[in-house]
Amino acid sequence: MNKLLSIKNLPLVDRPREKLVAKGVQNLKDTELLAILLGSGYQGRNVLELAKSILTKTSKKRFLSLTYNDLVKIKGISQAKAATILAALELSKRALKVREETLPIIKSVKDVIAQAVYMRDKTREHLMGIYLNARNEMIFKKPLFVGTLNANLIHPREIFKYALEKNAANIVLVHNHPSGDPKPSPNDIEVTKQIVEAGKMMGIDILDHIIITKTKTFSFKKNQLI
Repeated sequence: MNKLLSIKNLPLVDRPREKLVAKGVQNLKDTELLAILLGSGYQGRNVLELAKSILTKTSKKRFLSLTYNDLVKIKGISQAKAATILAALELSKRALKVREETLPIIKSVKDVIAQAVYMRDKTREHLMGIYLNARNEMIFKKPLFVGTLNANLIHPREIFKYALEKNAANIVLVHNHPSGDPKPSPNDIEVTKQIVEAGKMMGIDILDHIIITKTKTFSFKKNQLI
């Protein structure tokens, strides 16, 4: 790093960590707080300059919603730094019970049906994925397939592609049976098994697979098929 830009050339009282100890964390500026999380800058830019550059381009509110992939794209933020920042932000959110109020929580079959009620009247089978974060908040839902479920036609790659794009931790599958009988067919069971096994390899849980008709429902989880 350029010696003139090095954080070590600052007086002790102006270095973020030393300032935190001497004056208290509440007296640090936003850039100084972020600088402590970052730990270091990169050649040609010290950590305070890096923190200032990030917060100039990204508001604090926006920064709170950045994903791991967003962070590692920023020059000067390594994988380790991104993980540290995300862990600190998540711990703060949990301690303050802060969450995005517009995100519906999926805790029951009833919650799943509320997101897929339109499928009850479809005359063909539709498969939809409901993608959740670690707090079981729905972050995304996506129609995945139209037609009779068949292990030869439905590839887990299509399902987990969206999970990776949206950083989902869990998935709930839901599809309809126009026949009115909610019991799973052999194909339903085989497809679900295939997807569950793929999820295990990727570290993404399939929490349930719900089959709905106009008046009835079937839960793979409740019936111990997952």
